[in-house]
Amino acid sequence: MSCIYNSRDLKFKKPFGAVEVQTKTQFKVNLPSEFAFSKVYICFYDFNGYSREFELAYENTQKDSICYGCSVVPEKARVLFYYFRIEKDSKTTYIRRNSDGSGYFSENDGPNFQLTVFQKDFKTPDFAKGGIYYQIFPDRFCFSKEEKKNVPSDRLLRSDWGGTPLFLPNENGEILNNDYFCGDLKGIEQKLPYLESLGVNIIYLNPIFEAHSNHRYNTADYMKIDPLLGDEESFSHLCSAAKKRNISIILDGVFNHTGADSIYFNKSNRYASPGAYNSKDSRYFSWYNFIEYPDKYNSWWGFLDLPAINKNNSDFVDFLCGDDGVIKKWLKLGARGFRLDVVDELPGEMVEKIRKTIKSEGEDKLLIGEVWEDASNKVAYDEDKKYFLGNRLDGVMNYPFRNAIISYIKTKNKKVFEDSVITVVENYPPQALNVCMNLLSTHDITRAITALAGPCEDNHDRKWQFENVLSIEQYKIGSNMLKCAMVLQYFLPGSPCIYYGDEAGLQGYKDPFNRKCYPWGCEDKNILEFAKFLGELRKKLPALAEGSIEFLESSTDVLIFKREDLRESTILILNPNDYEKAIDLHLKGYSCVCGQYVKNQILLPPFSFSVLNKYI
Repeated sequence: MSCIYNSRDLKFKKPFGAVEVQTKTQFKVNLPSEFAFSKVYICFYDFNGYSREFELAYENTQKDSICYGCSVVPEKARVLFYYFRIEKDSKTTYIRRNSDGSGYFSENDGPNFQLTVFQKDFKTPDFAKGGIYYQIFPDRFCFSKEEKKNVPSDRLLRSDWGGTPLFLPNENGEILNNDYFCGDLKGIEQKLPYLESLGVNIIYLNPIFEAHSNHRYNTADYMKIDPLLGDEESFSHLCSAAKKRNISIILDGVFNHTGADSIYFNKSNRYASPGAYNSKDSRYFSWYNFIEYPDKYNSWWGFLDLPAINKNNSDFVDFLCGDDGVIKKWLKLGARGFRLDVVDELPGEMVEKIRKTIKSEGEDKLLIGEVWEDASNKVAYDEDKKYFLGNRLDGVMNYPFRNAIISYIKTKNKKVFEDSVITVVENYPPQALNVCMNLLSTHDITRAITALAGPCEDNHDRKWQFENVLSIEQYKIGSNMLKCAMVLQYFLPGSPCIYYGDEAGLQGYKDPFNRKCYPWGCEDKNILEFAKFLGELRKKLPALAEGSIEFLESSTDVLIFKREDLRESTILILNPNDYEKAIDLHLKGYSCVCGQYVKNQILLPPFSFSVLNKYI
């Protein structure tokens, strides 16, 4: 007998993947004939104590197996886990889950299957489907050369654009992140034609609010643009100019903590009005949790310069979500959404209020979350996060895809890649999956070309990371590997997210080496033109916006998968190797969009890909 159950096979579970509430969902298992006259149950449960089981009915007997089946109609949005229980002759056997979605017999506990059930009215913005994100670290993207006003005197302003960011501790052992290359909003506006040439339609900005570090994750004032970046007028002007090019701006919402050096905490006495650190009578005192006032307080991961917000404080939530609050202010000035920093540290009810506030300004507003794992079943701080049931996030930063891509390009392990990708596709509602950021690099991780071609940085300090720049040969290999990774980034479900400078060949390990200045005039033209080519290709292939994905069989480590919607079918064939491959493909009706497809054979030079397409 071949297969007893597979959650990814429509013969066993229909429909595929996540389902809407009230959707009739069919389950079938094929059991060996020795299980004749068994009682078979499907057992559901969730993180919050829900538990229910349904008996499967006998359907038919085949040559060497017996089929049992049932239909279930989920009545509530929730993330369900399930397994099968077989009872015969006082013996209990279970069907548990393999990594590829297939089932196996077990007499013990083990991994179980997942069914995500989402609300009927769950919609995500169409503009984020089929497009391209571009992430900008504002201090390092482009300096307009315009004079800045009201810049604090304790900032080190650099005039050596492209120099190495300061990375060693000062004489007091502190890393202050106080060197600035003066990138600004006007500079971003000047480069909108460049971003348009890449096919970008969404710019994701790392924090732009006033803050006293170059990364600005230590917010000092949510209601002001940092003076080195510009002001409200320059922000609004950027949004307007971008909109004319069909580009939307989304902002970083850092609502889990503030800076200690802020108008709210004011530990450094920078601000005239008292903050929580200065007085218990401060309006902001209740925003924080003090252990011993004033010097012992809850902070983000123990960093005392990042005091943690008491997220259950109604005054803080109103400050964010009120009619005159932070979120509405910046949406009214032109932002089209937010990305929530460390969203798993925000209570679910708070995320719901943030979503409601954002969507009150229009259903086309976007809410993305920073989640590093499978976001559909995320549990953090003893809370089931329920991100994709319809009332919290639209999508997330797709780190699982990133990890799968980097691993496949390095190891060529096709099965692990396929299983990793389909697990996410199966667990995420399609409307959420299609707006996720398919990233290869971010400000938090090693740049992709270094991760692919350089030695691993684990357990190495900043000095080692600074010294280990890719050699000429490593860079050459890395650029070829990066292009293969970019192909997957653009062709998998979701929308590619370019981290500024990846397309120009920027390399570097973690902070601050992954945050160097964009190399204007010194770009790697080969990678840059390739990125532009992928952007144009993506526009020509509508199935990449919301189409399904199916991996096709191949006897080699060459990767083949199909993206398909109601109109078109697109097939990608990728050779990640440093030698040529030839693949026989007998397909009817497909034309070759790029690559060499002659007489049912695909010829793939080293590190190359081909694309086939047909109308359905």
